[in-house]
Amino acid sequence: MTRTSPVVVIGGGQAGLAAGYHLRRLGIDFTILGADPAPGGSWQHMWDSLHLFSPADHSSLPGRLMPTQPGTTYPDAGHVVEYLADYEKRYDLPVQHGARVDAVRRDGDRLLVEADSGTWRARAVISATGTWSRPFLPAIPGRFVFTGRQLHTVHYRRPADFAGQRVIVAGGGNSGAQIAADLALDGHIDVTWATQRPPRFLADDIDGRALFDVATARRRALDAGRSDTGGVASLGDIVAVPPVRAARDAGLLAAKPMFTRLTAEGVQWADGSQSGADAVIWCTGFRPALSHLAPLDLRGPRGRIPTDGTRALGEPRLHLLGYGDWTGPASATLIGVGRTARDAVREVTGLLT
Repeated sequence: MTRTSPVVVIGGGQAGLAAGYHLRRLGIDFTILGADPAPGGSWQHMWDSLHLFSPADHSSLPGRLMPTQPGTTYPDAGHVVEYLADYEKRYDLPVQHGARVDAVRRDGDRLLVEADSGTWRARAVISATGTWSRPFLPAIPGRFVFTGRQLHTVHYRRPADFAGQRVIVAGGGNSGAQIAADLALDGHIDVTWATQRPPRFLADDIDGRALFDVATARRRALDAGRSDTGGVASLGDIVAVPPVRAARDAGLLAAKPMFTRLTAEGVQWADGSQSGADAVIWCTGFRPALSHLAPLDLRGPRGRIPTDGTRALGEPRLHLLGYGDWTGPASATLIGVGRTARDAVREVTGLLT
């Protein structure tokens, strides 16, 4: 059955909900299609010990402050899931959960959104599928030779799953540091942290609030034609959240240069030496989840779709929201996506009039 909706938002996580909030405020009829069977977006799939980089009042979607979580300054992932579920209900956002979109196609003056639960004809589409469903694994030699367990950030849950094992955590970003710290602080796991370059910890007093301000200042400078300040990257790579700080100060986060290959029993380092491992956890990032847009043939360099703000250059009825700075400054964050969602919805409104 084919249904009609002026606007279809693909993705029921934070970006999709922010778009829904602004569409609701403007009185526009819309539908949100979320692949997950329950509210909360990718936050419901995070590891047990994960906490936000920012306090609750600096981690909010438009219109509704996130409540504080008792006993902690930085809310955990479960608290975020509860907040997103409440947000969805509070603003009566029409999210169809468990609706995975397979393709978006042109259909005359409409876009056809094909999901496993049905098809929608829309005048505009906002794609907000994020990156969590598309983990990146490097093509390292020996990857298919290693007989131990390999998993990505998306599969990690808790140290107890690795009790008594030798674990190598590969990746020098926030996820790598947090998972390495989580395992190392357990005390019952032999942990090795491997990074492409020496890790750069931000100052202990810097959290998501400061990072958002720095990223915003950089974007304003670039938009005004001033020189690039370097933004967040100029400060460091890793936010020293309390567990990371504790592991670092205890000498448990001494990173080794990245191994050169996997062997049947472990890894080989650049000097030719080898280490045994029972598991390798790849904390190597993500790519935008854009396969549903393949029929539109919009891909440009590095697999990205060229945009002007959030609007796809090759298809003005399509907006991309929440994939990172290339679709809006800090748009992959809870606090950052609201402004970009507002701008995207304003442009979509122009298409409908």
